[in-house]
Amino acid sequence: MSLLEHDARSQALAQLSCFRGEFYACLTARSDALFELADAVLCGDGPVRSLAELSLVGEHRRGHGGLYAAVARGRIDAGRLRRALAEVPLPRAADGRLVLAIDVTCWLRPDAHTSPERILCHTYGRGKDQHIPVPGWPYSIICALEPGRSSWTAPLDALRLAPGDDTATVTSRQLRDLLQRLIATGQWQTGDPDILIVADAGYDAPRLGFLLKDLPVQVLARMRSDRVLRRAVPPRLPHTQGRPPRHGGEFVFGQPDTWGTPDTETVTDTRLYGTARARSWDRLHPKLTHRSSWAAADGTLPIVEGTVIRLDIDHLPSGATPKPVWLWWSGTDATLTDADRLWQAYLRRFDIEHTFRLFKQTLGWTSPKIRTPEAADRWTWLILAAYTQLRLARPLAADLRRPWERPVPPDRLTPARVRRDFRHIRPKTACPAQAPKPSRPGPGRPPGRKNTRPTPRHDVHTPRKTPAAKQRTKKSTTPRPRRTG
Repeated sequence: MSLLEHDARSQALAQLSCFRGEFYACLTARSDALFELADAVLCGDGPVRSLAELSLVGEHRRGHGGLYAAVARGRIDAGRLRRALAEVPLPRAADGRLVLAIDVTCWLRPDAHTSPERILCHTYGRGKDQHIPVPGWPYSIICALEPGRSSWTAPLDALRLAPGDDTATVTSRQLRDLLQRLIATGQWQTGDPDILIVADAGYDAPRLGFLLKDLPVQVLARMRSDRVLRRAVPPRLPHTQGRPPRHGGEFVFGQPDTWGTPDTETVTDTRLYGTARARSWDRLHPKLTHRSSWAAADGTLPIVEGTVIRLDIDHLPSGATPKPVWLWWSGTDATLTDADRLWQAYLRRFDIEHTFRLFKQTLGWTSPKIRTPEAADRWTWLILAAYTQLRLARPLAADLRRPWERPVPPDRLTPARVRRDFRHIRPKTACPAQAPKPSRPGPGRPPGRKNTRPTPRHDVHTPRKTPAAKQRTKKSTTPRPRRTG
């Protein structure tokens, strides 16, 4: 081992030990049980299926009763843990900027009738061309993306959406708080490139760009293919009378005759998608109305200009027919380099799906049958802290591959492979959790006595219908005439 490699491993070990100590300090009640629970998630032999099985892992020195009590009644200082996640080293793009991806993933709880604050979550793939709503707890998660193809991300924040929350408002507030933490911890300094926020079509990109315009950020999001935007107002001719228009001509995504000549056009040869053609049109904006998220706005609505990019590819790796991708960028005057950088950054957004899959299928984020949303938040923060430890242990892990798996270089290890070796890395780091004190089991419930407490039942939150909608859905009470003859 070279001296440079030894220094890198020592630095990685110091960062991991520092984060583990800070994570333990964030646990304010039942800290030892919660800390050992996170270690049990990391040191398990296979995917996490239930909380009770984690009590059998050697790193968890307490019984299953203490484990459930820690999840139900423990406490985590979420604000301090958020700062700890923002202080760890974060991946950056080739130009040195931070690229953040935001998305909503759901913890489905269809049978938890006694669990409050559930919302109907839209799910995909549960039927042929069907989007079936299922009750659950949706979480908005923000991750920092790596520059190349990778299954690694850096989770920075998680927020559960409560019933009645406006997604655009909650997302902008979550992003604003995170950006302020990144600036306070020195992750962004004056003179650095603007932070790029990448989102999918479920977000209102112009509204996000408008709400975050006072921060050093740029918003890049996909738009639906049926959108209609407006061009900038052309110069006003002399001696023209009447009220000046606020919007120019229409730019209809589905009508090529309204596009005109693109401002930039690039062609790139890719390995997975063949030839990628990107065209951009500058200074396009949506025509806003006092509806949806802009219903509470007073006065004249703003004009939020941006750049629209259309990406066309030859084929998909799955063999499906490719569809064009429409992107909206909050910046203007995009160059050829900007257009290529933006659509490639959007493709990196799908790395967050690998993180969600690891959370659910390997780390067991949605496996426990937790009753209260507060306990769900507690378990979610444990999963984020466990994944961050995996990412910090990445330079220290060895490739413990299965006999049927191919060997990979140390810098290409997946999170699942790093988890296999975490049991050997853990003794080298600080473990502040104290050993459990010997005690006797409690007396339990007296024989012959039943539980007489009533079980509450919580209905799923559904948005209320307006009087106009109720009038449309109300059945007519007028009797129909009978047919004769």
